[in-house]
Amino acid sequence: MATVLSRALKLPGKKSPDLGEYDPLTQADSDESEDDLVLNLQKNGGVKNGKSPLGDVPEPDSDAEVAEAAKPHLSEVTTEGYPSEPLGGLEQKAASSLVSYVRTSVFLLTLGISMILVLLCAFLIPCPPRDLHSTWSRHLGSQGGVSRPAANLVCLSGMNGSTLWSTLLPEEAQDITCLKLIPGNLAEAICLVTGTHKMLSAFNASSGKAIWTLNPNYLSNGTLAAPVVVLPDLDEDGVRDLVLLTIGELQPDLCFLLVSGRTGRPLGRPVKYNIVGVGNLIGPQVYITTNGAVYILFGFGNIQAVALRDIFVQAQNRDSSPPSLQIEEPEWEKRRSINLSELIDVYSDGVELLQMVKAPDSNCSNLLITTRQGLVLLRGQNLTPYWTSSLQGLHSQPTPGYFTDDQTLDFLLQIQDGVGMKKMMVVDGDSGSVIWSYSAPCHMKETPATSAVTSDQKSVFLFWAEGLSPASPNSGIILGTEPPGLHHLYLLHPAFPSILLDLANTTGTVTASEVGINDLWKDAFYVTRTTGSEGHPAALVVSKLSLRWALMEGQMAQLQESTPKIGRGELRRFLSRIKFVEAPYEI
Repeated sequence: MATVLSRALKLPGKKSPDLGEYDPLTQADSDESEDDLVLNLQKNGGVKNGKSPLGDVPEPDSDAEVAEAAKPHLSEVTTEGYPSEPLGGLEQKAASSLVSYVRTSVFLLTLGISMILVLLCAFLIPCPPRDLHSTWSRHLGSQGGVSRPAANLVCLSGMNGSTLWSTLLPEEAQDITCLKLIPGNLAEAICLVTGTHKMLSAFNASSGKAIWTLNPNYLSNGTLAAPVVVLPDLDEDGVRDLVLLTIGELQPDLCFLLVSGRTGRPLGRPVKYNIVGVGNLIGPQVYITTNGAVYILFGFGNIQAVALRDIFVQAQNRDSSPPSLQIEEPEWEKRRSINLSELIDVYSDGVELLQMVKAPDSNCSNLLITTRQGLVLLRGQNLTPYWTSSLQGLHSQPTPGYFTDDQTLDFLLQIQDGVGMKKMMVVDGDSGSVIWSYSAPCHMKETPATSAVTSDQKSVFLFWAEGLSPASPNSGIILGTEPPGLHHLYLLHPAFPSILLDLANTTGTVTASEVGINDLWKDAFYVTRTTGSEGHPAALVVSKLSLRWALMEGQMAQLQESTPKIGRGELRRFLSRIKFVEAPYEI
């Protein structure tokens, strides 16, 4: 603006006798080589082209002529080629230009401040590493460094592994189960901690505050044989109740103790059952039939059932029970012993493991039984075999998941296959036949396997093994070149059965693993607990791995040549579209 005004006020020109200064609109000389135009100032502010002196302008003859003379003529220009303007118009133009200049300055100033703030946020505020929330490991000290009989219960943040809260326990814990005992979304989650001897406590999952602890005097005749089991609400106080199984010094002495989920006090006296069996302790597990009848499954090397109604009546020492416990399942009741005892025979042939598997298109579950001879799937409705699969060397719990397209749960199995080798196989949940298998080196005993469900109702299966022997000589993986004891986490997707993805590795011994779901990001996270290798105790380590992140970072291991050949780019595009959801089934 200063430049514009300077040009307007300091142009060379003749000095006006009326204004006492040089007229910026009048030429300084009358050189014939220049345009011979003179702008004459009229009384009314108008200008007229001509060479006469300022005082020689004739008066107009009429008002029309005055009006005509007062109108500016666009054809009349100065010697610089600009239209003539009155002095008042020049002042208005200067004021208008000043306002425009102020507006522009304010806008540019605001824009500059905004850009500076953006740059400050971008460069001065530190950004977290890209994998900060994708993977972390937390060392919790030496496994044997905790003084006995005390133990420490620690809650870690799933975001970064930091400690949220911790509390001392009077004894080691054999199981921790976090859930809601009160129906509804507003209820707070609690953590039920079962000790190895006589401890049962409930803690607030968010704060770690102790809610209640069972008085160990109620378990004076035995020790806890298994983790606590959650039951329906028995005392009608709006909170689900619990049952404990204790074992005496002699194996046949098994006692059930009902416990209030609200107060942690017993709901009656212990109920004893004398059973005979050889093998692993089975259960206890709760089974609810289609009709709503509730049974408790347990046994030693076999499976027997007792109606929750019978336990409740004996514990309360009365003849009646709540209406919800009076329901019976006719097909189960037919299996009571000949002397009409309270025990129902379910299965009695070398049982190693028992798990509940959701039946397709039904609100009840089937019973998957692992025996020394193989697998048996019993229909939950009538306890008859659905199929039987003969498999030797099966000692770990089958991992359910969707491998085929029939929406029936299939099972990933780990079977001992010689010294230092194990065979991974997938069994069809509809027929019991083997539909995928691969042998891999592995020296870890009973390494845990797990699965996660995707949004298209498929499952990815995760298991641990040593470096795999390649099917292709060009794969670049040579068995035996890795350091001893290095185990890898492999992922199997049913869409690419000839490929395994190598997601992570560890030299420790994996003792537990679990998969959780982040609903917001449609992601799954894999949590493991590892200790030192066998014979070399080391720190207890808890690790988290984001599966969607690991899918993009993992290495492809080709098990066998496929037709057509699968490219890395095609595989990455497929994996990038995977989204994880909560499993629609419960084990």
